Amino acid sequence: MKILVTGGTGFTGTALVRRLLADGHSVVVLDYKEGLFASELKRRGAEVVLGSVTSRDVVARAMQGVEVVHHLAAAFRELNVPEKHYYEVNVEGTRNVLTAAARAGVQKVIYCSTCGVHGNIDAPPGDENAPIKPADYYQQTKYEAEPFVREWNRRGLRTTILRPAAIYGPGDPERFFMIFKRVARGVFPMFGDGKTLYHPLYIDNLVDAFVAAMRPEVGNGEAYLIADEHYIEIEKLVKAVAAALGVTVNVPHYPLAPLIAAGHVCETICKPFGVAPPIFPRRVDWYRQNRAFDISKAKRDLGYRPAVGLTEGLARTASWYRTEGYLPLPAATPASAP
Repeated sequence: MKILVTGGTGFTGTALVRRLLADGHSVVVLDYKEGLFASELKRRGAEVVLGSVTSRDVVARAMQGVEVVHHLAAAFRELNVPEKHYYEVNVEGTRNVLTAAARAGVQKVIYCSTCGVHGNIDAPPGDENAPIKPADYYQQTKYEAEPFVREWNRRGLRTTILRPAAIYGPGDPERFFMIFKRVARGVFPMFGDGKTLYHPLYIDNLVDAFVAAMRPEVGNGEAYLIADEHYIEIEKLVKAVAAALGVTVNVPHYPLAPLIAAGHVCETICKPFGVAPPIFPRRVDWYRQNRAFDISKAKRDLGYRPAVGLTEGLARTASWYRTEGYLPLPAATPASAP
């Protein structure tokens, strides 16, 4: 098939495009920047269109002849932009994609939302019926686009919503990298008791879910949480990363309340100057917000099966960080004396 992937030069989009090309599909990538992998995707045979989903003309051109759309493009952790930018990209951009898809006779649209629409899970694990409690503009606007996706399904355009958990894996230069970098230093400060729940999602598992959702007969008009088989306490995750790196990590504990206050103060001070704050509320949330999900609906309806477990996924990711120079290679073991 001919498939359009919006946001296709980012971490998740690149992994999906690689898989689609390997499966023999013709792929059009639409993104507002080339990113780290655009040249590679072109060499593999993808058509890369530079432009924003906020442009109706750009979206319409990229949509020509397309049969399936994976809509991943989103404003995410962007600095020095007004709040309305998130709405324009995440809500209006999604509206543009859906409208163009319907006009082009697309068979199906898969919309990438986020598990963050549920906020803190008070009674883990949460499923798709857990309360909607977005905590920031990104999560809020990703959710605000979901009704448009469902509405177009009612009009006859097949649509499916995926809400991924915490994505990680080779090719990710930032999401899990901070965890790996701190662990590699040998000390990981833990604010709070370290028992907050976190739900990783290895990139290949997520790509499997996108591919499964492409089938025209499954998941239409539905939303699905996508995550690995198991969630984990954050202190245990830190120690699992240490095991993947083959290092020992010390995890000293500190009170959480001062960090929460510092996050708000830093964000307030840095914002007028356009400076990235060293700590901000979203980062602090990692220490206190439970993210633990029940993925049975995706298993039942989509046939989703997360094939890569945490130990293997972390090992692959550690290897990539070292190979690409993000982390130093492990010290060589001295040869034994004869």
